[in-house]
Amino acid sequence: MKTSIVIVCALVVTTAVMSASPSEAASKRHTRKTSTPLTAEHVNDAKLIANVGPGSKGAATLRVEVLLDRARFSPGEIDAGYGSNLRVAILGYQAANGLDATGVVDAATWAALDRDAAPVLVDYTLTDADVAGPFNPIPTDIMEKSKLTALGYASAIEELGEQFHVSPKLLQRLNSGKQFTQAGVVIVVPAVEPTSALPKAAQVVVDKSDSTVSLVDAAGKVLAQYPASMGSEHDPLPLGAWKIRGVAKNPVFHYNPALFWDADPANVKVTLPAGANNPVGMVWIDLSKPHYGIHGTPEPSKIGKTESHGCIRLTNWDALALAQSVSAGMPAILQE
Repeated sequence: MKTSIVIVCALVVTTAVMSASPSEAASKRHTRKTSTPLTAEHVNDAKLIANVGPGSKGAATLRVEVLLDRARFSPGEIDAGYGSNLRVAILGYQAANGLDATGVVDAATWAALDRDAAPVLVDYTLTDADVAGPFNPIPTDIMEKSKLTALGYASAIEELGEQFHVSPKLLQRLNSGKQFTQAGVVIVVPAVEPTSALPKAAQVVVDKSDSTVSLVDAAGKVLAQYPASMGSEHDPLPLGAWKIRGVAKNPVFHYNPALFWDADPANVKVTLPAGANNPVGMVWIDLSKPHYGIHGTPEPSKIGKTESHGCIRLTNWDALALAQSVSAGMPAILQE
């Protein structure tokens, strides 16, 4: 498939922040918060088994996020705080592993997660490629974006954040006083590489009820789960049984304001260049529903917390992971 494709969804994000469910609010008073320092020594400690649920933040929460990410139940952008994406990741992991699905990491869930005994925070030495750039500010105006030759990263820390699935703010916190502009500097990062190979999936399931995209095997077992933004009142998710048509990496974006209900009347048709800050991110997974697909995003912190123009939006890293596991003709079930 050519990387120059016509995409008409997912450009503008509208705020629709998810609120805590009644069960979340009720369990908040039963969940212990932790003030353990965010150091590799503490976060890597397997004895760190405080309950993680609504209101939790800090070392235990960070450990849970990384372990879930490695188990392919993505919490989205790792930020050391319990939010809606982490809650859904915990629920998915618990259900897939025969645990009580509570959304709270208790002793039984810790025991399952800690079967992965590899460190969750590790040292990483910045390379020449990490700091080479070019890094340029990304304008917010679509017409100005179209004038650029690429929509790459705005900074080295943004690039490193995506590489290690972590918010730039938390990455800075983990490396207080360090600069991210010189090769050879040693920093602490989440170790997010999965520790086992992904089994073969039979289909992709997009579930509006919990805003997730899952890889499912022939027996119906969830192999991987990713938080997603999908659809809106103006552009609802196209429910139904579709198929994967193909994958385009580093796609350009053909913007047509006539196709967007909230477009600026002054805008005209333009092509936005490829890059991590392209409106559809670093990969486009084409669906048999014309002009619809599963894709990345330039704003990973908003995944699962905002709406889209009908398409299904993941973090760039989750979209790339999904893209490696799908093939043309694979069923894609979009359901409520």
